Amino acid sequence: MKNEILTEFKKYGAIPTNILIPDHFVDLKKWAVVACDQYTSQKDYWKDVEDFCKGSPSTDNLIFPECYLEDDDKEERIKRINQTMQEYLDNNIFKELKDCFILVERTTESGTRYGLMAALDLEKYSYAKDSKTPIRATEGTILSRIPPRKEIRKNAPLELPHIMVLISDEKRKIIEPLRDKKDKLEVVYDTPLMKDGGHLKGYLVNSDEDLQNVLEGFKALSATLNPENPLLFAMGDGNHSLATAKSQWEDIKKSLKDCELDTHPARYALVELENIFDEALFFEPIHRVFFNLDKNDFEDSLKKTADSFDVIKVNDLSQIKAEINKDRQAFGYIDEAGYYVYFMNNPTSSTAAGTMQEVIDDLITNKKCEIDYIHGMEVTEELGKKPNNVGIILPEVSKETFFDTILRDRAFPRKTFSIGHAHEKRFYFEARKIK
Repeated sequence: MKNEILTEFKKYGAIPTNILIPDHFVDLKKWAVVACDQYTSQKDYWKDVEDFCKGSPSTDNLIFPECYLEDDDKEERIKRINQTMQEYLDNNIFKELKDCFILVERTTESGTRYGLMAALDLEKYSYAKDSKTPIRATEGTILSRIPPRKEIRKNAPLELPHIMVLISDEKRKIIEPLRDKKDKLEVVYDTPLMKDGGHLKGYLVNSDEDLQNVLEGFKALSATLNPENPLLFAMGDGNHSLATAKSQWEDIKKSLKDCELDTHPARYALVELENIFDEALFFEPIHRVFFNLDKNDFEDSLKKTADSFDVIKVNDLSQIKAEINKDRQAFGYIDEAGYYVYFMNNPTSSTAAGTMQEVIDDLITNKKCEIDYIHGMEVTEELGKKPNNVGIILPEVSKETFFDTILRDRAFPRKTFSIGHAHEKRFYFEARKIK
């Protein structure tokens, strides 16, 4: 790759990089596993994954599923992850693709979507709520979630991303031209995914012509932005993972010489870029489950967020979905007694997710319950119907107004949305050296 092209890419914060993929002898269906922040209340899912991958090289051995974060063997697990990463490097489990992007083709029940593996410059990223950097968070970042994730990344020789970052490329000048010529690109992986994950295929993007065309796409998109508030890359999934990489980089760069700042691998983070206008890209609300919650405590907290609220009883989950996606702010409520919809009257927050965050903050501060953030309505329903639990179903997020909302409101409340259903999330596949 010509140095002039790389220099130009750096202006926009996304660059081609060296990407590791498993070599030809690896069973790819056992290699790729879903993002670690999925199925956080379902250890059985992760036990099934472990059993399926046992004895084979797998990203399951290189990640820390979040359902285990509170277990007593955390330090041992992190040490084992780092050792396995080094073993995979030493034993040539990977092959390295130099100075490239990878066009990612992911087929799920929702359709086929396309992304671009690239390295993002953490110097152009901030997760601060009032950030105006080109790369920024789209949801509130929970600062307490960063330190435990830094412990995992701190001594790791590799990063494996489940991070998905959005671009608002309505003219489709960056990813889609590569999609349209994919038959002329080299296929570097092609595999079905476990547990209803669909299919994954990767194409090498490394010719000067293709790199130049991607660069021209970034130039054109950047030219449409407000120089005072240039939102080029907006976090889709993996907000806390990128925030962790940023925090780690801030620590590392304190000990570097000026001449090392530009080239240190930890300055960048490997992500998948996706165009928000991809027809197969769907936003899914992240729901909430309260554990050990008294309904009276819930309604006492809810009263603090609006002038009043109305409640109706409904028959099932489909009725909840129909009611909460109308014009009035509303959310679904599920417990062992049945299904309900709450309608808010003159709430202090502009979104149901914001209202629910106020409730969560109040309940947690007063130690009234525990909380988990759940991907998937059916899982939320199942957990909410258990004794002393409550499942909260939130309305859909509009991708058509997504970037405008970030520019106006700075960020959504924490854990508002994700991209696709849980089994449609990004699967770990590619890796990158960060030491």
